[in-house]
Amino acid sequence: MANNPVRWFEIYVQDMARARKFYETVLGVKLEKLEGPDLEMWAFPMVMGQGGTSGSLVRAAGVPSGGNGTLVYFGCEDCAVEGGRVEKAGGKIQRGKMSIGEYGHIVLAIDTEGNLIGLHSMA
Repeated sequence: MANNPVRWFEIYVQDMARARKFYETVLGVKLEKLEGPDLEMWAFPMVMGQGGTSGSLVRAAGVPSGGNGTLVYFGCEDCAVEGGRVEKAGGKIQRGKMSIGEYGHIVLAIDTEGNLIGLHSMA
């Protein structure tokens, strides 16, 4: 495989306004509305031509949120900062900042829709 394997991600939600507020608050970003057939989608900011990937929150009839078996990690300068915003934004900390050795640090959190997410930083 010549490229990074992940090109896009989607986090399914039930209450888009609540989910948008959670992610915009925790990550300190503004999501952008995308047009899609029979879907409501709000995309995370991305820089074209840079490494990594972007994705969106998605609300679709008949598609539940929470416990879907995929864990998305959001990059941070210091994951403790974004982790400190989780509960104020309506989520829960599953595991506070912890070292993963030479690969940095992570925080595991549950968003307002029941999805487990990760925050990652080298510091």
